[in-house]
Amino acid sequence: MTLEQAQKEVDNWIKTHGVRYFNELTNMAMLTEEVGELARVIARKYGEQSFKEGEKENLAEEMTDVLWVLICLANQTGVNLTEAFAQNLEKKTKRDNQRHINNPKLK
Repeated sequence: MTLEQAQKEVDNWIKTHGVRYFNELTNMAMLTEEVGELARVIARKYGEQSFKEGEKENLAEEMTDVLWVLICLANQTGVNLTEAFAQNLEKKTKRDNQRHINNPKLK
């Protein structure tokens, strides 16, 4: 699935099952919450914390929750993620094309 298709799928789901988008501020708060949940799983899986009894290692689920809310924000603010991602990749390529290769900390 492409980013464009994902944006259309989310929009269709919202219109079919979700009544309407939450407002942008609510979605921003939800995005922050979902990133926090993702951070919790990463801290337990890769960091020094351990999972609590009953907690699941649901990394993919938490990542897609973040993606879902991000797509909602893109849709409701008119951001075409396909175009924006291509522009961001071009910017990073121009700006950082030698930066990481020449970073002694990464060798």
